[in-house]
Amino acid sequence: MNPQAIHLGKGEKPQQLLTALANRHGLIAGATGTGKTVTLRVLAEGFSRRGVPVFMADVKGDLSGLARAGELKASFQKRAEELDHADYGVEDFPVIFWDLYGEQGHPVRAVVQDMGPLLLARLMELNDVQEGILTIAFAVSEDEDLPLLDFKDLRTLLADIAERRKELAGRYGTVSPQSVGAIQRRLLKLERQEAEKFFGEPELELTDLMRVDADGRGVLGILAADRLIRKSPQLYAIFLMWLLSRLFEELPEQGDADKPKLVFIFDEAHLLFDGASKALVNRIEQVARLIRSKGVGVYFVSQSPSDIPDDVLGQLGNRIQHALRAFTPKDQKAVRAAARTFRENPALDAEAAIKELGVGEALVSTLDEQGIPTMVERARIVPPATRLGPLSPEERSEALAASPVAGKYEETLDRDSAHERVLAQRKAREQAEAQEAAETEREKQEKRPAASSSRRGDSVLEAMGKSAARSMGSRLGRQLINGIMKMFFKK
Repeated sequence: MNPQAIHLGKGEKPQQLLTALANRHGLIAGATGTGKTVTLRVLAEGFSRRGVPVFMADVKGDLSGLARAGELKASFQKRAEELDHADYGVEDFPVIFWDLYGEQGHPVRAVVQDMGPLLLARLMELNDVQEGILTIAFAVSEDEDLPLLDFKDLRTLLADIAERRKELAGRYGTVSPQSVGAIQRRLLKLERQEAEKFFGEPELELTDLMRVDADGRGVLGILAADRLIRKSPQLYAIFLMWLLSRLFEELPEQGDADKPKLVFIFDEAHLLFDGASKALVNRIEQVARLIRSKGVGVYFVSQSPSDIPDDVLGQLGNRIQHALRAFTPKDQKAVRAAARTFRENPALDAEAAIKELGVGEALVSTLDEQGIPTMVERARIVPPATRLGPLSPEERSEALAASPVAGKYEETLDRDSAHERVLAQRKAREQAEAQEAAETEREKQEKRPAASSSRRGDSVLEAMGKSAARSMGSRLGRQLINGIMKMFFKK
């Protein structure tokens, strides 16, 4: 066996994934219950042993067991022997748990301005007009030094843009108050889904996803996504795309290497593409095509290859296909499409095999030393070394306390940003307007003609008469005047 390869399983011959070509991306597909999760575990364990960090989402809540050694079962040992997995044994792996809600892992946050208008518009399901206004908001934020860190910043800036729409129209275009209101309502909807917990500081540092432990094993970053994917599947997909985009934009170029810097596993990948705009799909295709030069391998996990757009699917060189059902014409079409994605093997009917595969079996095609896809082979997948079930709450708490990033992300920061600066600008404008109004009134007063000296010199008696006249508007004033008049005539 090649020491620089991950042993996946065996059919007619051993099947392995070369770490030097792992950054050419991959696909793990198959119907529910066919063994995708076990295959994902085998990949993660293999990468970690070879010093490659992995980031993955735990959408079912059972990947936390990677932090604990599995049970040395006789059936697993027998299977490992049959599949030439000579060094099989149980072991645990270094794991850091993450959670957008900050409950089952360390909090993960992004600042709004790094998310960008394209992904944020997708998250909020905005139409083209609303997305245009969101783009204007980001432009104003950059031009006027108004950092967008969280939802509070975005909401305040949107309200300010609506208020200043006439002033801004000449430079940025028309801003409709109705469209701004619609965006504000979408923000409110996201807040009710607790999505605002993801936006803010401190922002996730990429270096914390690319750690290697003292023994040289890659650290497995596991995102607790079972609650997230139920509550807000859009946020789940957009978060992972945001993370991929950051890796693409911030990591330096890497030449040929014996292993990737990071492997990124994107489970339930269809959520990213369902209803995605052409601009977003183009962005994903661009990232998939170019991020491998940054030393990052991306592995999409989905039920069928047809869930992935062709332009993206064409970038995935390493493929593991578990069983697919073929009960309907649509299912049968998906099976045919999946079979055609492999390099043909004259000795194997891939279309028939996909429907016959048992649990733990898969069709496998990986890249050889020249980067050419191998002919598709039917293979049994090796057993994992870690616990198949999840950690208990107590075990998870222990892992969080011992984590190398414990305490780093738990406290939220709220520094000076768009919210505070817009309010300060608004207050300054109001004060300036009030001062201008006061100066205008003062100028009006100074321009009035001077009153005659005789008018300025009202007699005491005239003053008393005016005072008495003002008093006559009230009942008490009338009574007082009547009393004075009676005393005068008596005299």
